[in-house]
Amino acid sequence: MIAAPLPGDWLGYIAAALTTLAFVPQAWRTLRTRDTRALSMLMYLVFTVGIAFWLAYGLVLGSWPIILSNGLTLVLAGTILALKIRHG
Repeated sequence: MIAAPLPGDWLGYIAAALTTLAFVPQAWRTLRTRDTRALSMLMYLVFTVGIAFWLAYGLVLGSWPIILSNGLTLVLAGTILALKIRHG
């Protein structure tokens, strides 16, 4: 049985959607051009690890806004990090 979202969950869904969508243009440009020269390796490494921890936290809480947004952002950030490692 799936529980109905709590009233405050909608705030989480809106925040998750906005912060994840804000990351999409950078990911799209990087995927399209494969140009990672201007991106900081350390920043993307720390960011990607941080997103993985946010995802784990969301899983522990069972919070779908945290799980969905950080799952998608982890895929995007992980892809950019992989491109940065591969292309410098």
